[in-house]
Amino acid sequence: MSLRFSVKYFIAVLITIFTGIGSRKLSFLPAETGDALYAVMIFFLLKTFFYAKRSSSIPLASFVICVLIELSQLIQTAWLNSIRSTKLGALILGNGFLWIDILAYAIGVLIALWISKRVLK
Repeated sequence: MSLRFSVKYFIAVLITIFTGIGSRKLSFLPAETGDALYAVMIFFLLKTFFYAKRSSSIPLASFVICVLIELSQLIQTAWLNSIRSTKLGALILGNGFLWIDILAYAIGVLIALWISKRVLK
């Protein structure tokens, strides 16, 4: 496994995080914008550390991670809910399962893939 750190993708992660947090303050954006940006961030995070990895595995892994986190919201245990009750826990794990979020993740991964191929290449 080739593990190589990419500064440009790490900067993209940081920009995406700040954009996602900022998007929560803009009422005219749909709530799913944050979910799409979450998928973009996961994609860029994986590309940060697995920069040399084949490009087809990163989008798939990003989407699977997002879907698994979304599905984890169906599990309501005391310890998970206590993590979700914190600001950071809610940002990472979310609070409630929504099918539309899975579509937002797919769109986010496609956007990240496009940015990766067209802008960050």
